[in-house]
Amino acid sequence: MQIQTKFLGEVEIEEKEIITLTNGLLGLEEYTKYVLLPLEKDSPLAFFQSVEEPQIGFVVAYPFAFKKDYAFDIGEDDKEELQVEKAEDLIAYSIVTLKEPFEASTLNLLAPIVINSVKKCGKQIVLQDNEAFPLRFPIAELKGSVK
Repeated sequence: MQIQTKFLGEVEIEEKEIITLTNGLLGLEEYTKYVLLPLEKDSPLAFFQSVEEPQIGFVVAYPFAFKKDYAFDIGEDDKEELQVEKAEDLIAYSIVTLKEPFEASTLNLLAPIVINSVKKCGKQIVLQDNEAFPLRFPIAELKGSVK
């Protein structure tokens, strides 16, 4: 199927690639269908695009590529909602706020989007420790960051 995107114009996706966020994203709860569009092969960055609204799209990052010690636990309710059978099925992404230059951009480590790559469902989880997981953490300050 063809969809309009915020960053790439019209792109072809397969329906099986659509990820359903039961509760949408914070502040955008009415939009629940998204797709991950890779930025470049092997890049830790991707586009997280709404299938329902072309103007809703985000640059997201695989946070572990930028911060090797980034880790958090998922509660039992979240595991149930994400239909977790194996932890390896889960992938977390952080929404990137882009700035010029790129090194001034920030990652939202406080509210990662956790996706079950097998079940194609996901959830934005708000972590409880905003000192360990800042809302706007500069990419340039992340240890082990990808350049």
